Amino acid sequence: MTGVTQTGIEIDRTTSAQPEAVFAALSEPESFASWFGGADVDVPSERLAFEAVEGDSWRATMVLPDGNTIDWRGTFVRVDPPSRFDLTLTDMPGADAPEVLVTFSVFPADGGAALRMTQDTPDFPHEQKAATLEGWQLFLDEVLRIAESDG
Repeated sequence: MTGVTQTGIEIDRTTSAQPEAVFAALSEPESFASWFGGADVDVPSERLAFEAVEGDSWRATMVLPDGNTIDWRGTFVRVDPPSRFDLTLTDMPGADAPEVLVTFSVFPADGGAALRMTQDTPDFPHEQKAATLEGWQLFLDEVLRIAESDG
């Protein structure tokens, strides 16, 4: 299923890329910098700390096309190649804002891979859930483009 759920959002995708390539696209710093934010957003390497180690924290800054920035932080919750990659995130790293959980499950399917992504959206109004779903769709377009070109 792809859509808004009672507790958040979920997206299901399939690709011709192998699970290892999808996992690498999700979890390697250079790939993350390419897909996080979608094709029109820059994540400069000097403003990225992203080494996927369970329990470690990460941070990134998105530079939007208009020059504005969004700072992010989170924690790697589960790093289990090539099948599971979970992290938390918040776009309010200086505040005591809660971090939401994002999960990526990758598994073999039809000679390639299937990817299921979920994000908790506690207290998000429906419009914000829909916008979050739309944003992740763009991010995952880039993840799969990277996986397919590397795999």
